Amino acid sequence: MFQVIKQLFKYFLLGVLAVIPVLITIQIVLFTKELLTDLIVSLYGYSASYSFTTSLLVLSIALLTYIGYSITRYRRSIIISAIDAVIEKIPLLNTVYRVSKKVIAMFTTAEEAAKREVVYVEYPKEEVWVPAYVTNKIDDTYILFVPTSPNPTSGFTVIVHESKVVHSDLSIEEAASFIISIGADYPRPEEVKRLKLHS
Repeated sequence: MFQVIKQLFKYFLLGVLAVIPVLITIQIVLFTKELLTDLIVSLYGYSASYSFTTSLLVLSIALLTYIGYSITRYRRSIIISAIDAVIEKIPLLNTVYRVSKKVIAMFTTAEEAAKREVVYVEYPKEEVWVPAYVTNKIDDTYILFVPTSPNPTSGFTVIVHESKVVHSDLSIEEAASFIISIGADYPRPEEVKRLKLHS
């Protein structure tokens, strides 16, 4: 009886793990739908006219597309630069805005991502290694962002001496894939030997 329950529980867990990617994809689709719905509803709130709402929606999408094009083509957008100039004059809000821009750029801008190094650091104790992103370096000290599975955007920041880190050949994307997959996707298994030597 116990073996049957154990086997059923194993099947249940495998089923849950198989469905997780589907659920994550559905959540992303629902989030996008909710975002567009909120935009349409907020635009419709200004006028009960469907044609006016549709025009504003098309204009909003065109504006966002133009901003994306400007950033890709010219590395800057006049619209975003104007918004930056206004927000920079508002105390407290300017700090939140500046920091959030840096964090988003770190993970989305190709040039920034290329400059970001992935390292391993021992956490929460010795001989237990986790991948981390090098966000800053001051002399012989590393400032690291240690992401947590399965969401690579959540985690914590630590400051360690360079002797405490082991350099990795993982790219930002590979490290993110490793974290999201809870270790199932590990494209550089040869690095385990390097960690053993360092222990």
